[in-house]
Amino acid sequence: MPCHNYDIPNSRRAFLRRAGCGFGSVALAAMMREPLLGAPSPANPVLKQLPQRLGQAKNVIFCFMEGGPSHLDTFDHKPLLTKLDGQKLPPSFKEPVLAMGESGAPLLGSIRKWKRHGQSGLLISDWFENVARHADDLAVINSCVSDGINHAGGVCQMNTGSIFGGRPSLGAWVNYGLGSENGNLPAFVVIKDSEGTVVNGVRNWGSGFMPAVYQGVEFSSDGVPIKYLDNPKGYSRQQQREKLDLLAAFNRDYNESRTDNTELEARIRSYELAYKMQAEAPEAVDLSKESTAIKALYGMDQPETAVYGRNCLLARRLVENGVRFVQLYSGAGSKWDSHSRLEENHGRLCRAVDKPIAGLLSDLKQRGLLDETLVIWGGEFGRTPMSEQGGGRDHNPGGFTMWMAGGGVKGGQTIGATDELGLYAVQDRLHVHDLHSTILHLLGVDHTQLIYHHKGRPERIDQNEGHPYVKITA
Repeated sequence: MPCHNYDIPNSRRAFLRRAGCGFGSVALAAMMREPLLGAPSPANPVLKQLPQRLGQAKNVIFCFMEGGPSHLDTFDHKPLLTKLDGQKLPPSFKEPVLAMGESGAPLLGSIRKWKRHGQSGLLISDWFENVARHADDLAVINSCVSDGINHAGGVCQMNTGSIFGGRPSLGAWVNYGLGSENGNLPAFVVIKDSEGTVVNGVRNWGSGFMPAVYQGVEFSSDGVPIKYLDNPKGYSRQQQREKLDLLAAFNRDYNESRTDNTELEARIRSYELAYKMQAEAPEAVDLSKESTAIKALYGMDQPETAVYGRNCLLARRLVENGVRFVQLYSGAGSKWDSHSRLEENHGRLCRAVDKPIAGLLSDLKQRGLLDETLVIWGGEFGRTPMSEQGGGRDHNPGGFTMWMAGGGVKGGQTIGATDELGLYAVQDRLHVHDLHSTILHLLGVDHTQLIYHHKGRPERIDQNEGHPYVKITA
């Protein structure tokens, strides 16, 4: 007789395992306001614990520059650094521990041209002249801090809150806490700008110790965003429905004795979601219906900006259709990492994303969506004021820049500061934990109440260390 037909567990451990597992799926079903495999849908236990405060942001678009963009050449102007170009780091500055182990390297001044923009007068370099036109919408955070000295730890922490793998990603936490506004599309979507592998791979948008159903869904950056979504020729929707029902029955039977297997649970859900997406996703990701003017706004008419422009336009369509969290990777494979030839490398990458991101901000604004869409720009860390290999910069987690716009953010402001050389954050230091808490705050979620119990421990995205920077709001 199969073990899943035993009426009486053969041990106390088996009883506890069978009794305790599967509650994550009940919470999921409640959150999605749908029955799970035919079960009735109870009230959402997560939302009951969350404060009854509506955040202005309903969704997030995170423009992730993988590899670490230089804050010193983009959004954090340091005249003294340019003045001391070629000299040694002054003895009044603590020598940092660098990823590549160099020491005593001379300072490298920025040769970018800087201007004040908008009524706020934000200083932005000529590498982001298009984004600069939105200066009065930006909250530039010049005092970000991370613990990740290398790419694996830095990317992991910016995505999950920890330099070590195994924890849920920020998008997974948002998915867990707020769910989706559209049951026919994923709540969390990831799009890269190439087939390059992001450091740590899919773990950056994984669900960690949460049920696998909360993980991000990767869309393709080339051709059809969702491959293999259409049925084969001559295969009807009714036939597929019958096939899925039979498959669900088999999986239910198999899962009765394996209710702690969240991967199988997620696989069942993914089949159902794919079936629903066949009806709605093609419309949501169909860029052919966009006007020539809109495509040009995103830079899709120029080879250098076409890829990221397409991804930004796709992100707008996704949030417009109820997707909660969209992450757009630029430089997949740590291409922003500029240990040498920073001018050449950053120049190319900035040109590839500047117009598309500016187009995204303009398009969201003209559609009345910027107020409810939080746009985030940044990477896993910044770069050092000291040179490396002559014309490059090493990793700098001790002080770097990110910016946020829309979603209730007060624009035209600079938050925090690094020292005179841009090496360390010295004013209003915002650790990655604080950034994550701030993002949840803008979404209307008290991060201290968004809890997932794992091995008897109440887990949070910030690992009990973050504080939202509430002054960022309008």
